Amino acid sequence: MEDRITEEEVLGKAYDARLMNRLIRYLVPYTKAVIVAGVLLVFVSVFAIAGPILTQYAIDNYISAGDYAGLTSITALFILISAVSFVFQYFHFYIMQMTGQRIMYDMRNQIFSHLQSLQLSFFNRNPVGRLVTRLTSDVDALNELFSSGVVTIIGDILLLFGLVFMMFYYNVELAVITLSVVPPLFITAFLFKKKAREGFRNIRIFIAKINSFLQENITGMKIVQLFNREDKNYRQFDRINADHLNAYLKTILYFSVFFPAVEVLSAVAVALIIWFGGIAIISNEFTWGELVAFVLAAQRFYRPIQDLSEKYNILQAAMASSERVFKLLDTVDEIPDNPGAVNLENVKGDIEFKNIWFAYKGEDWVLKDVSFKIKQGEKVAIVGATGAGKTTIINLLGKFYRIQKGEITIDGINSENITKESLRKAVGIVLQDVFLFSGSVRENITLANDAITEEELIQAAKDVHAYDFISKLTNGFEEEVLERGSNFSTGQKQLISFARALVYNPKILVLDEATSNIDTETEILIQKALNRLMEGRTSVIVAHRLSTIKNVDRIIVLHKGRVREDGTHQELLRQRGIYYKLYALQYREQETINDVSQESPY
Repeated sequence: MEDRITEEEVLGKAYDARLMNRLIRYLVPYTKAVIVAGVLLVFVSVFAIAGPILTQYAIDNYISAGDYAGLTSITALFILISAVSFVFQYFHFYIMQMTGQRIMYDMRNQIFSHLQSLQLSFFNRNPVGRLVTRLTSDVDALNELFSSGVVTIIGDILLLFGLVFMMFYYNVELAVITLSVVPPLFITAFLFKKKAREGFRNIRIFIAKINSFLQENITGMKIVQLFNREDKNYRQFDRINADHLNAYLKTILYFSVFFPAVEVLSAVAVALIIWFGGIAIISNEFTWGELVAFVLAAQRFYRPIQDLSEKYNILQAAMASSERVFKLLDTVDEIPDNPGAVNLENVKGDIEFKNIWFAYKGEDWVLKDVSFKIKQGEKVAIVGATGAGKTTIINLLGKFYRIQKGEITIDGINSENITKESLRKAVGIVLQDVFLFSGSVRENITLANDAITEEELIQAAKDVHAYDFISKLTNGFEEEVLERGSNFSTGQKQLISFARALVYNPKILVLDEATSNIDTETEILIQKALNRLMEGRTSVIVAHRLSTIKNVDRIIVLHKGRVREDGTHQELLRQRGIYYKLYALQYREQETINDVSQESPY
């Protein structure tokens, strides 16, 4: 939690050349569009300067002289320029917003593709909420930079230079008076940015807390309701939400002070212009048209300064967001395919673990010098107490983590020299906690693989006894699966996962506690399906329930990360070792359960 908050609260510098260079690369495919938008903005800036000039010309040459025809013509020109400016602004806005959206599209695709290439340990270290934020909020902040920042800042600067030139052209003294307000304006903007920075950082911290609390609360809603924690959790959320509200209100206060302060300073500058300009008119050193033009120019001069303050915040947020996004994109997959890695073809299914040492962190070894062989077509169970290393063996077999010591071979080939894609095609894994995607039952079995035929789909479902309940669904294989498969029972989800494994026809089948959450009736169906599922395949079965693995060819017993026993069910019972104790303990527990169920009136 603290790691995430620390990362989220960093707002970054207002400008970082290294990050900006990387961001600019995303603009390269849209260079033509950006150039067009830039040219349009130049014309918009010119038209903005033309307004005061035309006004001055109209007052001094037509209004004061009573020339209605000239006034009409210049008014028409003014309207025409305004209309053209509107069209140019429209296309500029449309082009930049479209470019920003396309860059967001490209960036999100890149991030999503990169996320899928990372190994499981990365996801163990990084909360889901943080990764979702990278794809949403952070990319949105970059969209603001591309659509409202980069090119628009250039336009504001061009407009400022043009107005300054125009004011000095008309009257140097009044131009200096106008610019005299700029230093206090920048001081005000600096103080605002400092306070706003703190406010935005606090808002980001509390948003992170809200997201974290919501994720935990919604995911654990069953526990929340089971233990009547609704009121307590509500009070916790209320405190976090109140902190977020207060942080936001402080930021609103800074904005409510800054913008009126800019208006007051602008008004002071205009008042000084009117005062000194009025004196100049009285002295016949200035015209009414020039004074009005100067006032209009001064008002337009302060508007880009206000905009630049807003652009500063956009730039600052974009720098922080880009740093987090690039940090994610720069995360290297720790298990890349070795140079010269081969595709695993014509898989037989021979597996060998040779002196494997593995730790998830440092030298806190989970597996210690583990060695065993599994022959082609053999059915081997791996058992042991919780924490013995059973699931770790499955993770290493699927090449989800890198081995620190030793090697694993498939058909005699070191798994380090086999491409991940071909290895995972050869290994079908059915997990204890089945994950179903939103979509249809068909998509969850085939995983949208068009190469799987309708006949193969139906046959796989029949083989694992899933077809009976699927065929009774309103839409059959097209039945919608809600998030996390919430509209299916645990047993039904397991059957779907069995069908998923079978339809891909792997040569090596791994069952990771695949029957631990199944009711007795469904387990009978599963046990019948297992014989078909394991037929002609090398099968590795991880199980706590020893009653489900009596008929496997061999049982490997793990204890504290080491292989302690290896043999058939009967052989291990005769040894009266670890397996015997595990089996006796489970047998007594089951016997007690049976006795209680027989005595119970329910």
